[in-house]
Amino acid sequence: MFKKILIANRGEIACRVAATCRRLGIRTVAVYSAADANAHHVMACDEAVAIGGASPKDSYLRADRILAAAQKHPARGSKSN
Repeated sequence: MFKKILIANRGEIACRVAATCRRLGIRTVAVYSAADANAHHVMACDEAVAIGGASPKDSYLRADRILAAAQKHPARGSKSN
């Protein structure tokens, strides 16, 4: 079973995933842009990582930044730890 997941989405979908994970005992990590620092999906998760500027091309569309966030916040007990 997963111990922690990174949710690379925002809005209602991310909030629903976070709520389901909470019920299952899985920790969550949100990624967010500068414009979304106080968004609901950020507050719904256990941890949050800023991945760039307000524009999606500077944040959410930067796969390298999302992967870097996942590497900095791995699940405890995962093979990467």
